[in-house]
Amino acid sequence: MWQRTRGQMGRGTRMLYLAMGFGGRSLLLSPLWLLLTWVQPGTGVEHISYVPQLSSAALAGKLTQSTFTLEQPQGQFNRSSISDSDCIWLVVAYSKAIQNFVAPPTTQDILVPATLTQKGYYFTLPTNRLHYRSGSAGSQLRVLRVGHDTHCFPMRRGCNPPLPGSGPYRVKFLVMNDHGPVAETEWSNETRLLQAKAFEAVQGFQSAGTVVIIAILSVLLAIFLAALLVLLSSTCFDSCRSAQISSPRNQESSRRYNTHHMGSPEPKGGF
Repeated sequence: MWQRTRGQMGRGTRMLYLAMGFGGRSLLLSPLWLLLTWVQPGTGVEHISYVPQLSSAALAGKLTQSTFTLEQPQGQFNRSSISDSDCIWLVVAYSKAIQNFVAPPTTQDILVPATLTQKGYYFTLPTNRLHYRSGSAGSQLRVLRVGHDTHCFPMRRGCNPPLPGSGPYRVKFLVMNDHGPVAETEWSNETRLLQAKAFEAVQGFQSAGTVVIIAILSVLLAIFLAALLVLLSSTCFDSCRSAQISSPRNQESSRRYNTHHMGSPEPKGGF
């Protein structure tokens, strides 16, 4: 039995040596070929060497406390792997969350803006490549204003609500079809939104000259108010003394008059 087992092992070893001798190169390349041809979800996405950037136009409110304006990626999706029906999404993410970004396998897995605080990113402004055609823009200003829709519902897919904080944010474009992600661009540089500044007048109180001026003005204002109060009181007192207030006791009694035709003359003499 041991000899038979040794014989089987010997035949197996010889077959392995023969395979390595005749087809050894193919056997060694097989794992590499399998590694290259085995595509996991999200790894077969075509890479587009385009970096989204803020608009270079002189726009009012290009960067606010809740919005920022991007240039449209004109002509960046004219590729054979992308069709006119494919949806192009803008991915908005916190800068620290881009390393955790995972392209969704289907459009049903697109994250809504309400998940920004949990996942660190969301998808917005869906469109197709017909809106990003290359060529002269003419009189039309081609920009994308992120966070401009104040009336949209954050739980709705594709909504573009105001951004909740100053960031920093980074964005990129992701092309999706019914089977999953197709292509994506680079992440943009960090974008920080404007912040409300604290009331700077408080800092002026630290100056000694400012304190002296404010104290003098306060004293003068107090003196002026006191003088005005004294003047009003004196005027009111003089007016009250000169005025006579009538009362039932001060009313004059009216005289009694008899008309000339009411009385009868006394008779002179007698009968």
